[in-house]
Amino acid sequence: MQYDHILIRYGEIALKGKNRKKFIVQLQNNIRRKLKAFPEVTVKRTQGRMFVLLNGYEPDPIIQRCSEVFGIQSLSLAVKVRNDEEEIKQAALWALNNSDNVNSFKVSVKRIDKNFPVRSQDMNQVLGGHLLSNTTGYTVDVHQPDLEIKVEIRTEATYITSSIIPGLGGLPVGTSGKSLLLLSGGIDSPVSGYLAMKRGVQLEAIHFHSPPFTSERSKQKVMDLAEQLTEYGNSIKVHVVPFTKLQQHIFREMPDGYAMTIMRRMMLRISEQVCKNESILSMTNGESLGQVASQTMESMNAINEVTNYPIIRPLVAMDKNDIINISRKIDTYDISIRPYEDCCTIFVPKSPKTKPTREKVSMFESQEDFSALIEETINGIEVVKITNQSDAKKEFEDLL
Repeated sequence: MQYDHILIRYGEIALKGKNRKKFIVQLQNNIRRKLKAFPEVTVKRTQGRMFVLLNGYEPDPIIQRCSEVFGIQSLSLAVKVRNDEEEIKQAALWALNNSDNVNSFKVSVKRIDKNFPVRSQDMNQVLGGHLLSNTTGYTVDVHQPDLEIKVEIRTEATYITSSIIPGLGGLPVGTSGKSLLLLSGGIDSPVSGYLAMKRGVQLEAIHFHSPPFTSERSKQKVMDLAEQLTEYGNSIKVHVVPFTKLQQHIFREMPDGYAMTIMRRMMLRISEQVCKNESILSMTNGESLGQVASQTMESMNAINEVTNYPIIRPLVAMDKNDIINISRKIDTYDISIRPYEDCCTIFVPKSPKTKPTREKVSMFESQEDFSALIEETINGIEVVKITNQSDAKKEFEDLL
């Protein structure tokens, strides 16, 4: 006997109404995509559950990949047996004997198949008595057991699990539309993208690149961050904006204290046009209220004036330590701290306005016609599609 299935629990998806199937199908597709390096593995769904059939593969790498898929509340290794009382007893005993560091246990039976002749509570007692009479040194603890053996008696079969592995929760990527992530290369924006993906958002990204003031290594850092984000979703298109000419013009012609605000307004105008071209309905950024001069309430108000597109700010109420902790967890921190500056850090005014007003910003902008430069910048955008290279590498190794 061996664990031959992974049981997937939905969590939040189970609360959906008539559109629940859309979320479940998307989750199934995302799991299949994540496990494409294991061609013999299959993913099937039944009412209220999803199962990964291992088909001979070792479970650990598959569990690891499934634990990186949004929409999964938890996972458990499972033994599948027929809806037969003796087979269920044997499987439950096997699960107990193959668990480490266990002194107490609890049996929880869920009888989905009402045609099974033994009721759930009675089956709890049958299995508990069987386990106690065929082992030594164990006790039953229904409140805080070392091990809970869960038995789901479903229509097609019975599944026995004995451990729960937490998933990422959230919603499957692709169920909440697309958003354009303003990806700078710092710590905040990739964390913001990760949290947006947790709400089911499919990301595209935009990066403002200002060579020769920003290097190719700075650009590569952004590509590496985008690739790391694909660990939790699908491929990501990165729109690389040639920002040097427009940025220099802003800082040459605009008042020093307002140049940063105007630069960010230009970024939103360009980002909005990319959204229109790509049928994207929102933008996402890494702003955290009060963190820097451009992220005061007044700055956000002045900068936001140029677009009516929704701007998702997952980090707006988080402090820096919270953000850093998440970046370490998702393995973007070490990439983000590479010492290559982005365009937002190379042209920093000595005294940027922390409380700019829309009226003054609009007045300064009206003194200069930026339309031709904006159009030229948009026409020069390079699009790079980033896919998950670790999956591709694993597929290649399996062919050798």
